[in-house]
Amino acid sequence: MDDQLRIILIIIVSVSIFGLLVFVFVKNYMKNKINFLVKENKKNKSK
Repeated sequence: MDDQLRIILIIIVSVSIFGLLVFVFVKNYMKNKINFLVKENKKNKSK
């Protein structure tokens, strides 16, 4: 029972860390993409 619980906790922690990393990468990608689109939109409006 103790080994089973340890394996379950390791899986939960691993999935949580992986999910956090994916969230951070996607958040940064979306932020950069939105900033790029805003700059392009401002550049096109000023012409």
